[in-house]
Amino acid sequence: MSRTRLALFGGTSAFYLAIVVAVLASTWLVALDWKVMLFRPYQQWPQLHAFLDYFVVLGQRGPTAVMVAAWLGWRSWRQHTLRPLLVLGAALLLLNSTVGAVKLGLGRLGPHYATQIGSAELFAGGDIFPSGHTANAVVTWGILAYLATTPRARRHLSALSAVVSLGVGLTTVYLGTHWLSDVLLGWAAGLLIMLGLPWCEPLIGRTEARIFAVREQWRARSRRGVPSLPVAAGGPGAGPATAPGMFAQPGPVPAEEPVREPEPVAAGGGRLAPSAPSSAPSSAGRTSTHIERPRPHAARSERTPVTPSGSRRPPHSRTMAGG
Repeated sequence: MSRTRLALFGGTSAFYLAIVVAVLASTWLVALDWKVMLFRPYQQWPQLHAFLDYFVVLGQRGPTAVMVAAWLGWRSWRQHTLRPLLVLGAALLLLNSTVGAVKLGLGRLGPHYATQIGSAELFAGGDIFPSGHTANAVVTWGILAYLATTPRARRHLSALSAVVSLGVGLTTVYLGTHWLSDVLLGWAAGLLIMLGLPWCEPLIGRTEARIFAVREQWRARSRRGVPSLPVAAGGPGAGPATAPGMFAQPGPVPAEEPVREPEPVAAGGGRLAPSAPSSAPSSAGRTSTHIERPRPHAARSERTPVTPSGSRRPPHSRTMAGG
């Protein structure tokens, strides 16, 4: 807070209190309110009514908050910071709490619901003092100037927000929805919030740091909670690994039986004794069976004829011979 800002804050606070006291005491300010209301500006210049009905929306809390929040959200995303959105949130929170408390506490009725000419219409269950449209226009559009990054942009946005807030306040007087004193107090209420925002900057900075710390904790927790996929034994090019428990585990692999070689037949019909298997291990780590080299076949004349047991003649051959 610079000295200039502190001086403006003190002067605006004094002006705020003066307006409240003048209305409470039903001074000349209340009489001016009645004169403007009975003048009925909306009847004097009816051609402006259609345009000002739309222009006053720039002071409504809902539409303006959505528009400004969208712009500041884009800035926060581009700049990787939450400060613009947090500043807007803090300003709107201060606006609703302070202006709302005074509205409900004083309970002033609007011009359309006034019951007695010359009365301040206080403590009658109303909620129009100070003007919420005017204070909201000062704060919502003033945030853009407050968050400007260059002096030139700050000057231009400050002038724009001043024109919009002045126009919205006077439009409510034109439409007959607010007294003139309501608008004066709304300007003061919004300006006090804008001047006091630097006092909220340390809290905004701590809140931003806390939010980022919580985000990093969530990211670290999510990284720890995601299981890593198993890698196949064949490397990156291998097929997908089988998940544990998806298929039954295979039992022990039975030992491979040795291959039996055919027994060699010697000439004459006899059988040769099988040779002892070699005990030397092969290159694959298993005991291999010794295989003899095949012998050449004997010639047909050298083979011993094998006589079958019994006669090849059928049993009834003798009967036929004897008969």
